[in-house]
Amino acid sequence: MIEQPAYTGFGFSDEEWGLLVGLPQSVLTAASAAEHDGARRTMAENAAGLETIAAGRGSASPLVAAVAGEIVSRVGDPEAGEELPVIAPADPRAVIEDVLNRAVSAARLLAEKVDEGEAGAYKHWLVEIAEQVVTAAPSGGILGLGGDQVSDSERRFRDRLSEVLHD
Repeated sequence: MIEQPAYTGFGFSDEEWGLLVGLPQSVLTAASAAEHDGARRTMAENAAGLETIAAGRGSASPLVAAVAGEIVSRVGDPEAGEELPVIAPADPRAVIEDVLNRAVSAARLLAEKVDEGEAGAYKHWLVEIAEQVVTAAPSGGILGLGGDQVSDSERRFRDRLSEVLHD
């Protein structure tokens, strides 16, 4: 007997599952790219985002737990000391717009395929990833001192993500 992929139990196609599995890490990248920070701050943001993604494995939502498990199996487990490579997009605005557009697509897909509770848990998890990334390291300041905990551009991204997801 051939074992079916986990996503078939939720009623998703391979392409749809790819959207749902790819989006959390993309949210992390976009949230980090919303404000140009130094390498140390960006590493802290990546670590916070990956930890939030990994924490999704313990979610009461079977969908969030399955997506988080798939991501961790692909990119690594922060509990094992694994880190994501730092991604510095050449065009942060384009990355942010792409992520927001994919978030809209994911919200529509979830509305069609899963119940409201599962959809809400996934969307809230995405916003939580963004929140943890943008609050992981202060922006601005000098030599790591001072600055704003969340910059205007980071706040704008987080709020726009929440808005497009209706979370």
